[in-house]
Amino acid sequence: MSNPQSVGFVEPTLYSFTEPIKLACGLTLPSYDLMVETYGTLNADKSNAVLVCHALNASHHVAGEYQGQERSTGWWDNMVGPGKPLDTNRFFVVGVNNLGSCFGSTGPMSINPATGQPYGASFPFVTVEDWVEAQARLADRLGIAQFAAVMGGSLGGMQALQWGLSYPDRVRHCLVIASTPKLSTQNIAFNEVARQSIVSDPDFHGGNYYAHGVIPKSGLKLARMIGHITYLSGDDMSEKFGRTLKGDDYNYGLDVDFQVESYLRYQGEKFAEYFDANTYILITKALDYFDPARHTGGDLKLALAKAKAKFLLVSFTTDWRFAPERTREIVEALMANKRDVTYAEIDAPHGHDAFLLTDERYHAVVGSYFERIAAELTAELKPIQVEVSA
Repeated sequence: MSNPQSVGFVEPTLYSFTEPIKLACGLTLPSYDLMVETYGTLNADKSNAVLVCHALNASHHVAGEYQGQERSTGWWDNMVGPGKPLDTNRFFVVGVNNLGSCFGSTGPMSINPATGQPYGASFPFVTVEDWVEAQARLADRLGIAQFAAVMGGSLGGMQALQWGLSYPDRVRHCLVIASTPKLSTQNIAFNEVARQSIVSDPDFHGGNYYAHGVIPKSGLKLARMIGHITYLSGDDMSEKFGRTLKGDDYNYGLDVDFQVESYLRYQGEKFAEYFDANTYILITKALDYFDPARHTGGDLKLALAKAKAKFLLVSFTTDWRFAPERTREIVEALMANKRDVTYAEIDAPHGHDAFLLTDERYHAVVGSYFERIAAELTAELKPIQVEVSA
């Protein structure tokens, strides 16, 4: 790979944990695996590590490519790499696939050691707090006592925020991008419609479809189509598709008439081929459950009082799923606690998906913030100058 701004070809590593982990739902996983990728070099005192947390359908594969595989570029490759906003010449970047996912970490498709069969519907429901606990155990395994930063967009941003609460002394900076302190009622409603499309599929079999040799493809396809609409802004969809027809005229039937219909069907079919339906249900539930102020009577200021990290928060004007006003709630609560907060609201047309795209203003903000983190690390490594009088 000749691109000087790419981390190049990468390979994941599987980390196995034999210590049980008790989950927020009350159940315990006796053992589990986490699939991990790392980029860059961990410095001598292990102070330059950055954890990147993924959103719903992403994974540990943050940057680079897999050798011999087409279309295998990491989901945030435009953000992470040499000379990119998160510069792997300076930072050691860790990407981890969360528990319950379907890309190598222990999840519904994994074998339950108690039965010798896939967990399927019996896999316990997981939360953002559970993921952060598992990530902290991974950090222990890597010898990382404190992350220079934890970063994520959307659901990944929720994890970055939770790191500041669960482990306030183990993270110096939290980068929360296109996220929210909790889902709105409308967001929960969209997630429920998507889940019902899956569980209503005759091939779902109560979540134990593996044993039947089928997948609930129709339901998963529909769930993805519903979700995909919410990730784009109305203006962006109009600009991309308008009312452009797929053919020369209406077909007066249920076949595709408009380009946008063709696009959504393609996205849904592609998604249903690589993503697991039980994982989709688990992760959308984790989104629904996230609410740091749940145990403080809805008082977000009180909930965030334990955070010690410095924060960068970014929102996008056309993101109607995780709207800027929701990010500003976090900003205001942190400022009320007198925390160090930087906030950027980017005027971008791409809706929620803007956090994944290349926007010069957005990347400049993130890059500048990591410059600040790098400068802090450099300053701490400088020897103390002591003047000695003659």
